[in-house]
Amino acid sequence: QVQLVESGGGSVQAGGSLRLSCTASGRTRSWYAMAWFRQAPGLEREFVAAINWSGDKTTYADSVKGRFTITRDNAKNTVYVQMDSLKAEDTAIYYCASGGVFGMYDNWGQGTQVTVSS
Repeated sequence: QVQLVESGGGSVQAGGSLRLSCTASGRTRSWYAMAWFRQAPGLEREFVAAINWSGDKTTYADSVKGRFTITRDNAKNTVYVQMDSLKAEDTAIYYCASGGVFGMYDNWGQGTQVTVSS
């Protein structure tokens, strides 16, 4: 069992930055791969970014490429997403996810709200 706790959400004006954190506890193997997803009101949850255990493999949604950066610190059991040049359309609840295989996630956090005002 893995527990994921997100933090760092909040309100920011367009063009601003936020950094979200997600700290994991439990079976290490279950958070080999870490990812961020988001869900805006009335829309389905969508993939944002992912990173493997060693951090040498990352992938991003086209909508955030060049603006968001995912990193991890395994010594702190934490994954981050640095979000720069935020846009109003980035407003959503952001969820952290983990899994034993890159691209497959079966553990989820409770989510943290990000609101970007234009």
